[in-house]
Amino acid sequence: MSVDIIAVFLLGALLMAGLAQVRPATTAGAKLLLFAALFVLPVVGIRAGLQTHLEASKTTEFCMSCHVMEPYGQSLLFEDDSYLPAAHFQNRRIDRDTACFTCHTQYTIFGDLTAKMNGLEHLWVYYTGQTPEKIELYEPYQNRECLHCHIGARRFDEIHAPEMDALVANNVSCMNCHGSAHAVHELDGAAMWLETLDKALEGGPIE
Repeated sequence: MSVDIIAVFLLGALLMAGLAQVRPATTAGAKLLLFAALFVLPVVGIRAGLQTHLEASKTTEFCMSCHVMEPYGQSLLFEDDSYLPAAHFQNRRIDRDTACFTCHTQYTIFGDLTAKMNGLEHLWVYYTGQTPEKIELYEPYQNRECLHCHIGARRFDEIHAPEMDALVANNVSCMNCHGSAHAVHELDGAAMWLETLDKALEGGPIE
């Protein structure tokens, strides 16, 4: 349970205790407590609940809780460095616990909000049974997701100096040179680093 949720419970308990001590209920103190209980506490509670669930939705575990995404999680275990998501995940180039969110969030000022609104659409599609046979991105994968982490790294900047402007402008895609994405259609019979994604999330060995 998050600190925010605990704080809401404590605040509610204090308000109820205060109201029980104030007599009559028409006094200024009682009215103030009633206002806090009816208006302030719900706002604080909603904020705490939203924050808790938004943070939880960033986790790889949350993304994999939808069964249609399980193959994409399994593809993070490919025993082959040519698969970009697998190479990043297994070698901790990204945080494994937030791997999906790290690489699939639009890094703009409103990126998180946009991602969450898209997430609500995903939930609607999933629970209404309208999941498409082939899952596709809303738009072609943008370099901004790669550059968010890589740009500024000495080795990256030195190697990519000639085409850096084109990469930043998204005129040349990082994916042109850096292997395959999830390739879930190649899962059958593929060699895997670990048997399950859960083992990797628990801190499995790094190859």
